[in-house]
Amino acid sequence: MTATHVSSESIADGATTVAPGTTGGVVVGADRRTGAQALVGTLERLGVEHIFGLPGGAVLPLYDALYSSDRIRHILVRHEQGGGHAAQGYAAATGRVGVCMATSGPGATNLVTPLADANMDSVPIVAITGNVASTAMGSDAFQEADIRSISMPVTKHSFLVTNPDEIAATIASAFHLAATGRPGPVLVDVTKDALTALADESLLQLPMPGFRPHSTPAPQAVTDAVELMMRARRPVLYVGGGCLRANASEEVLRLAELTGIPVVTTLMARGVFPDSHPQHMGMPGMHGSVAGVATLQKSDLIISLGARFDDRVTGAKHTFAPGATIIHADIDPAEIGKNFPTEVGLVGDARDTIRQLVLEWTHRTAAGAMPDYDAWVERCLGWKRRYPLGYETPSDGALAPQLVIERLGKISGPDTVFAAGVGQHQMWASQFITYDRPRHWLNSGGLGTMGYAVPAAMGAKVALPDTTVWAIDGDGCFQMTNQELATCSVEGIPIKVAIINNAALGMVRQWQALFYAERFSASQLPSMQIPDFATLAQAYGCVGLRCDRPEDVDRTIEAAMEVDDQPVVVDFRVSKDAMVWPMVPAGTSNDDIQHARDVRPEYGED
Repeated sequence: MTATHVSSESIADGATTVAPGTTGGVVVGADRRTGAQALVGTLERLGVEHIFGLPGGAVLPLYDALYSSDRIRHILVRHEQGGGHAAQGYAAATGRVGVCMATSGPGATNLVTPLADANMDSVPIVAITGNVASTAMGSDAFQEADIRSISMPVTKHSFLVTNPDEIAATIASAFHLAATGRPGPVLVDVTKDALTALADESLLQLPMPGFRPHSTPAPQAVTDAVELMMRARRPVLYVGGGCLRANASEEVLRLAELTGIPVVTTLMARGVFPDSHPQHMGMPGMHGSVAGVATLQKSDLIISLGARFDDRVTGAKHTFAPGATIIHADIDPAEIGKNFPTEVGLVGDARDTIRQLVLEWTHRTAAGAMPDYDAWVERCLGWKRRYPLGYETPSDGALAPQLVIERLGKISGPDTVFAAGVGQHQMWASQFITYDRPRHWLNSGGLGTMGYAVPAAMGAKVALPDTTVWAIDGDGCFQMTNQELATCSVEGIPIKVAIINNAALGMVRQWQALFYAERFSASQLPSMQIPDFATLAQAYGCVGLRCDRPEDVDRTIEAAMEVDDQPVVVDFRVSKDAMVWPMVPAGTSNDDIQHARDVRPEYGED
């Protein structure tokens, strides 16, 4: 699914003609082929290598054309949602555009969740769907759905193609839109008659005059931002997922070390700045570290780099960082000042923006203007030392989920890619595994989609076949998309899955325990034996293991690591009473953070 970017310069001009044999855009042949053949040929010339999909009647002409391709591997998923999440995992692990495909009606609507998920987390994917013939549209034809209208609110753009001559240009436009500016999902819906009719590929025109993302911030804004940084006494670099999407890890490290400013990284930015770096104060937010939350809360200047001030980070808005001025850098101008007043807005690509900040800072400090943040840094480090992440060992000898995840990170090593589902296990995986490199942590952040982990891990493993990929899932999440184990087994995609099995919808149960007087309504899953996950894994052609004793954790993980030619599923039977700490209760102030249950940290006076 690798994709060559179409030339942004040519698109900015409004139209371009690409000659056969060139590499700046799509190579177009002079012969006439069907729309389906033109679509497959365009994908090949864009460099697509993998597609995750599931066929159906309306899209069969495209599958027939795909049958003749020796350059694209189609991976037959067991559910369209799994195909969408696999495309997400592929894209998140590599930065390249992921591709998924489905038929009309329910096939297309099953893609809505991964499209919405990719939109929230700025993941570049292209979804291609077939639709009924254009002459049948609006007649309530069999498996007809207006997927363009349905998906428009949750995509960067949705195309409907009824003219076969427009297929190649539209596909090229979709890839450019998905990967350029703020990345995101694009849907291309093609009617069946457009796929079967002859297409003219002799001319490729990309009329996209309205799409002109800014990559470099205004020079005066950069100057103003550095001036604020120079005057600040308690600044913090608030690093978000935009820095990951922009491949700006080196630039973030350079800016942090040059300035000495403390750093916090959001859930979506884990690994962009090394966890092990002494300036890293941890993750902010509802289940962030005390140091990460306090550093933001007590700062006098927040330099936001590719972050969007999500409610899970800020807590109650009127109490968030009350003494802080905000510098907000984002490639999407709509994000600047959306949630909080911004003193300086920097609209541009994160990597280019940070480079400009580094240049201006270097220029200013060369003249001797170097601020002193030592007292502030020491205060932040004091919070980090005083309130480290930790957990209690269950008194009944049950398996602590944090222990499982901590050992999983240690034994698997720094090169491993981890994809997490949503819930308690997601938070523990973000807390107890050290991420020192970008694109080694994949998760559903903004939408919080249960069932993300297994297919996303599958997509990442297809993209990175020589890399160990673990899906860390809860027993609730796992039962939503575990059918993709069949895909992994048949297609030879040897992912590894760690099920943190507490026989409950863990995060729901935690909230019910804390805020609903332990009235566990609809959050308890049946006995841990239903289903028997190890046996289920074996039925899918995978290796199935089980572990329920602390002394067996290392041995079980090592056994899973030794298998490299089959998917492996490990059912870790953990304590149902374990909770995620620290925690800022929803809707409350970050000042109300609890380091452990009923244990509130002392920030000290400003």
